[in-house]
Amino acid sequence: MIRKIALMVAGLSVVLSGVSCSTTQAAGRVVGYDKHGMPGYSDKVKKRKVRTTAYHAKEWDHKKYKSKSAAGTPLKYGEVRSAAADWSRYPLGTKFKIDGLPFTYVVDDYGSALVGTNTIDLFKRSDKEMRWWGVRKVDIKILEWGDFEKSEEILSGRRKYRHCRQMHDALKKRLSSASRLPTDA
Repeated sequence: MIRKIALMVAGLSVVLSGVSCSTTQAAGRVVGYDKHGMPGYSDKVKKRKVRTTAYHAKEWDHKKYKSKSAAGTPLKYGEVRSAAADWSRYPLGTKFKIDGLPFTYVVDDYGSALVGTNTIDLFKRSDKEMRWWGVRKVDIKILEWGDFEKSEEILSGRRKYRHCRQMHDALKKRLSSASRLPTDA
């Protein structure tokens, strides 16, 4: 009940202020919630619960990119699969596994609806597979963090797009504080 009230108050402040619910970094614990009510985590936390959705290359907003990711590489669908996320939270190249599935996912794409959230969009080969997946809350394990600097470099050339500008600004802020960058150690 208290969490619901806190989320409602946070949602109201989002509506009033026009900014997203952000999280504050703290070592090893949940540090806030995004607009979907999903927890935010310290970068040191490798096991986390995230909201997942799915997309495919023939969706109306992906058609112009065909089967290419935001990184310019072919979308992957095999033992290693493509995923899209907010690069300021899960940078380009971040590898993770979903509990109960044999695949490794790699973040090589992003989407405007993902910015400011802990949602990860999983690449699927068809509309049918995408709809079958739907929206799921899953447990993931970060196997390897991606490259925040490379993510920032790519996004710096795409600042004319609002979602890219938002991720780029968040990355610049994050990179200015090296102690907040995750390490695989």
